[in-house]
Amino acid sequence: PPPPFCTLLLLTVHSLLKCDITDGNVEHLKREHSLMKPYQGVGSSPSSQWDFWGSTLVTSSYVRLTPDERSKQGSIWNTVPVYLKDWEMHVQYKIHGSGKKNLHGDGIAIWYTKERLNPGSVFGSNAKFHGLALFIDTYHNDEAADRSFPYISAMVSNGSLPYDHGNDGRTSELGGCSSEIRNKDHDTYLAIRYSKGRLTVMIDIDDKNEWKECIDIGGVRLPTGYYFGASAATGDLSDNHDIISMKMYQLMVEHTPDEDSLDWTKIEPSVSLLKSPKDNIDDPTGNFRSTPLTGWKVFLLLLCALLGIVVCGVVGAVVFQKRQERNRRFY
Repeated sequence: PPPPFCTLLLLTVHSLLKCDITDGNVEHLKREHSLMKPYQGVGSSPSSQWDFWGSTLVTSSYVRLTPDERSKQGSIWNTVPVYLKDWEMHVQYKIHGSGKKNLHGDGIAIWYTKERLNPGSVFGSNAKFHGLALFIDTYHNDEAADRSFPYISAMVSNGSLPYDHGNDGRTSELGGCSSEIRNKDHDTYLAIRYSKGRLTVMIDIDDKNEWKECIDIGGVRLPTGYYFGASAATGDLSDNHDIISMKMYQLMVEHTPDEDSLDWTKIEPSVSLLKSPKDNIDDPTGNFRSTPLTGWKVFLLLLCALLGIVVCGVVGAVVFQKRQERNRRFY
């Protein structure tokens, strides 16, 4: 699979490209939260690290959440809660079937939630949840929306707002992108990165070992102690929804003393937005970024404003001097 991706860290005056994650190093792979061939530790025994439900079929090559048959639901969940503050999850998956254009469905959801093995109407899991969900939606429910499918979107919920399947989750969506991921000759990948309150989703659908940005949003608060899982569903239309691997990497990130002193298990899932998620209905791309104005951002804005005033002053003085010199030549 492609290596973890780098993030651009803006440090007051300088822009610094820093790759502070694992580059796929084995020592940062958290095996207790990873699902890999030959899928040892999957099952219903007390020692299992992954449980599955519904139509899920575990083979030596893939975990098939649903077959290409109508009205199927399946899921697989990690039994070990995640206590990492900063992490990156890589999902290798494949969605394929006999259905032609617009005749397939419904999709896969990747979950980081308080609840696990909680069946429901949203890609095989419950519409109300606490935590983070990433939806790989292959069927266009809202025909009025100007959006290309398959579509990948993210949602953070504290359990009070359900995912609106009929409108493809537009009212609660934090961001997203269209992605042609069906019936590829190769596997497709996505990376979900959560670090320092920033959620970034990258995709690789061309098998070129190159990440492309899909979602990047700050102000995200997620607690520790939640569970990772994947689920899928079919309705009147269907597809094979396969998970090949889910690899969890720990990110080596320093936190402030105040952050370290917090009880991260008590954090309420939330997003500090300058723009309401329901305003996203008017954005046909479904992609926007908004982060709270932290101290250094305010400093940068003030610095830019001050520099602008200085530049304007210098330009004004030069123009004034030139006019004075021109006026003196006329006398």
